[in-house]
Amino acid sequence: MFETLFHAFITLFVIVDPVGVAAIFLSLTAGGDEAFRRRMALRGTVTATIVLLVFAFVGEYLFLFLGITLPAFTIAGGALLFLLAIDMVLVRRTGLRSTTVSEDREAGAKEDISVFPLAIPLIAGPGALTSILLLMTRTAGEPLLHAAVSAGLLLVVALTLWLLPVGLGQVDEPGGPRAA
Repeated sequence: MFETLFHAFITLFVIVDPVGVAAIFLSLTAGGDEAFRRRMALRGTVTATIVLLVFAFVGEYLFLFLGITLPAFTIAGGALLFLLAIDMVLVRRTGLRSTTVSEDREAGAKEDISVFPLAIPLIAGPGALTSILLLMTRTAGEPLLHAAVSAGLLLVVALTLWLLPVGLGQVDEPGGPRAA
């Protein structure tokens, strides 16, 4: 069970990338006060947690209803994770791991960024959804292993919530850290 928890935590930590999400979050909330950042962080992580947990437990049935087989999804998910890995190695901005220019513009015009782009696609993006579904299907029929995967997810989301408003420091102006 500990091995499953560790595997789920590491997989989801790499895919969700709480440190990268925190950096994007700080740029999206630049100019906002601390209460605004905390509110957006809490709403965004709660929303992402709900989406990921629902997908973890209902995703397989949804795919069966839609006629998508698990092997087909595994292949598509593997291709998606491969593209994500290429983005990470080449440090490109394609929208898989970070927001696009148009998403940044839309987020800048919105007062509430908690659902879009924070919860979806930054925290609960395609890579995280694919990973959580594959992790859960590997533990089919084992309630303790399902709990271990869920605990790994909750640990990653809790770490993300901690890092968003405070873990990397605050930004008062859109270009520099707050002076002490």
